[in-house]
Amino acid sequence: MYFDDITYMKRALAQAKQAASIDEVPIGAVVVYQGRVIAQAYNRREIDRDPAGHAEFIAMERAARYLGAWRLSGCTVYVTLEPCLMCAGLMYQARIDRCVFGAFDPKAGALGSLYRINEDERLNHTFEVEGGVEEEACAQLLKDFFAAKRLARKKSKTEE
Repeated sequence: MYFDDITYMKRALAQAKQAASIDEVPIGAVVVYQGRVIAQAYNRREIDRDPAGHAEFIAMERAARYLGAWRLSGCTVYVTLEPCLMCAGLMYQARIDRCVFGAFDPKAGALGSLYRINEDERLNHTFEVEGGVEEEACAQLLKDFFAAKRLARKKSKTEE
């Protein structure tokens, strides 16, 4: 872990909280290049009705526009939840240097839990991964969000 990982993960957590405020799954991401944040985003799948509306996917697209290049060499992507196959695949395609994530995702994680896309030597690019940074805060945000959803669903069923 690098010195600034916690600082940047806290920025990603702030993005995740914005997602929760609009009733999106609270996942946030930031992309850092040469020591500064060049892009940030939060989940927008529901609001945009977009299956690719994941926080890190959107942040990487914004970073590419900022840099004027599809290669995100030299970039680190910080995301509050371990990336899925789609997002890990985009990280590979974009040639990022590193991904730092908060909470592990045992059901869909592609950078350690279910797969290790970043280490697959059959691919022509590998990248560094650091998981578990600010893990408790990232996991708690998700737990609270889904607990509130379950409670609201239960309450609406009892009102029927």
